[in-house]
Amino acid sequence: MSKWDKLRSKIVGGRSDHNIEFHDLTGFLTRLGFDERIGGGHHTFSMERVEEIISLQPKLDGKAKAYQVKQVREIIGKYDL
Repeated sequence: MSKWDKLRSKIVGGRSDHNIEFHDLTGFLTRLGFDERIGGGHHTFSMERVEEIISLQPKLDGKAKAYQVKQVREIIGKYDL
């Protein structure tokens, strides 16, 4: 199982929302095909076939915010990514 498969399982499973590294989450979204724009500390992700825009910013410890991981999980499920 690849690093990305493990990360996908972690995100979809919803058991570790507080323990996902920000750079892993952004890399995962890019790998799924999202386009990334960076403005200041915000990373904005969009994809042509996805209606929602995902805006992420890291916590001070380099982790992703739990509510943002949940948002990504919901989009993965909604669009079957």
